[in-house]
Amino acid sequence: MTKTALCYGDSNTWGCVPMSSWTDNARHEAAQRWPNVMRQALGEDWQVIAEGLPGRTTVHEDPVEGGHLSGLAYLRPCLESHKPLDLVVVMLGTNDFKRRFSLEAEDVALGIKRLLLEIGRLDVFGGKAPNKFVVCPPPVEVVGIFTTMFESADRKSRLLPPLLRDVAAACGASFLDAGKTIRSSPVDGIHLDGQAQVALGRAVAAAALMSAAR
Repeated sequence: MTKTALCYGDSNTWGCVPMSSWTDNARHEAAQRWPNVMRQALGEDWQVIAEGLPGRTTVHEDPVEGGHLSGLAYLRPCLESHKPLDLVVVMLGTNDFKRRFSLEAEDVALGIKRLLLEIGRLDVFGGKAPNKFVVCPPPVEVVGIFTTMFESADRKSRLLPPLLRDVAAACGASFLDAGKTIRSSPVDGIHLDGQAQVALGRAVAAAALMSAAR
């Protein structure tokens, strides 16, 4: 029987190419986006649904770009429209570090915790125990066009991995620190180049299989 994984994330899950100007809106080819690489690595027994939205936060309505960017606001309809699911992968947090939100790493971790609690509360796993997976994004590099928007995010984002590891453990979720495998692009400091997309997809697939084997 085919299993279904849903990847819930932001522009990196969507596949945004690193941006050198505000008019850039290119997207990586489908085969290069990490959720599709993950599906290929998992094999024919899996389908992987990519639910990536550029600008998505964990739980915060963006006062500049719109309330629809709250990951919490869309989470329930997203999960219920794709159920039954066998795995939900959450990779969010980068946009929470925008200067406009004035958040610390602890706040971002609590946003992820709120999402995990919501996932566990919903009946979207076909009667099975919730299978949740947290991917901590690689640290932000404050460079390029996002320098002002992500001021101080480099320091703050480097504090996130151990906090998210603890949140994942407390919520019964698997965990992967993407920063140990990939880096954000030096072009804009937040997006992933093609090589990083491929490496991330393979890493998530390997970790998911290892978790399922336990």
